[in-house]
Amino acid sequence: MGGKSSGIYKSLNCGLGSLDNKKNVSENLNIVSRRIGCKQNSLILLNQIHSNKVFFINKKRKKKIVGDGVVTAKKGLGLAILSADCAPVMFYDPKNELIGAAHIGWKGAYKRIVKKMTKYFVKNGSYIKNLKVVIGPSISKSNYEVKMDFKKKFLKRSRKNKIYFLNKKDKIFFSLKDFIKGELINLGIKNIEIINKDTYNPHNNFFSARRSLKKNYMDYGRNISVIMIK
Repeated sequence: MGGKSSGIYKSLNCGLGSLDNKKNVSENLNIVSRRIGCKQNSLILLNQIHSNKVFFINKKRKKKIVGDGVVTAKKGLGLAILSADCAPVMFYDPKNELIGAAHIGWKGAYKRIVKKMTKYFVKNGSYIKNLKVVIGPSISKSNYEVKMDFKKKFLKRSRKNKIYFLNKKDKIFFSLKDFIKGELINLGIKNIEIINKDTYNPHNNFFSARRSLKKNYMDYGRNISVIMIK
């Protein structure tokens, strides 16, 4: 989209919590708002905390929502998720005109935010069979190395979770996208699309917290994903 940021934040860094120039980030958010046809003050950004906290909104919020999921039926509100390896997950019920957006890293996934999001849709009149979900760009299994205690945590919940792990050359890797997809399928959601773009791979032009850490950068930019009812 041709953002205003430079250096390690080049170009469309939308993270106000980053160390990037705030003026540049604000202009980047303006660019995003204009592109999707949303007023900037109607672009809903969350204070993401790797939780399972989900909110239903029907109007603009003066204060930023502290949580990782949001659902609305209000037209013109752009639900935005910032990410830099975690998965932005977008929900849509075309029959009930309801949308939702969630920021899902391993902590949120483990805390079952997917189930929480789905409950909000059902609570507001949706049928599971009508839900469409897109799992956006996030870190791939081949680059998501984890420790043994991480794996044990998931296996303690269910031995079936072992399918989301890969052991290779004395290292353990985790598939966040597949775990989220598995949670959705278990809830009865069948219409699922995965955007298989690895944020860690520099050739894909996404910001990546893990890649920045490996390169000893002091910080990293944030990707943005937005869903809106027009």
